[in-house]
Amino acid sequence: MVDENSIVNRRYTYTRECKWPIEAIDIHHIFVRRSRAKRFFIYLSVIIVLSKSLFLLLSKDQSIPFLLWSFILSGFFIKLLLWKPVEKETVIIMPALGVQLETHYLSGRIIRQFFPLDKILRPVLLECVTPITCYWSLSLVVRDEGELMLVFQELRPPVKMLVPIWKALCANIDDKKGLDTDDGS
Repeated sequence: MVDENSIVNRRYTYTRECKWPIEAIDIHHIFVRRSRAKRFFIYLSVIIVLSKSLFLLLSKDQSIPFLLWSFILSGFFIKLLLWKPVEKETVIIMPALGVQLETHYLSGRIIRQFFPLDKILRPVLLECVTPITCYWSLSLVVRDEGELMLVFQELRPPVKMLVPIWKALCANIDDKKGLDTDDGS
């Protein structure tokens, strides 16, 4: 079931948490969707290659090179299965404090970065063009940093998932700037 705070496509799922009042904290998640068919295919391939290797080994044939290649292929298939170790990336917007970026890995490791609100100049949506592909990215222009800070370090979600996060960041930054520039005159 998809609610109004979710966007789903074949690779990613975007959700927005609204546990707290909207003024207190705003949490945006981008989850990586795992394909069960891909997992099944890889497991089946590994089982077939290993069973064939075991059969050739037990038949006492001159099959040592084939056995080594089958182990290498099995390792390759397992690597394909675990190719994207990122489970989700999260943007936590705290209007009074700043923005925290989190990357959650399948291994359980979490990498967090915090940017104070007074150091963030502007969130920007950029179109990135490479010789192979074109994609959108969300970045933060941060004071005293030489380059843009990518919000999603590992994932490349589509622009329709980036826009709500960008709008929330812009609203938060503009509100803070409005408070800073309002000197009462």
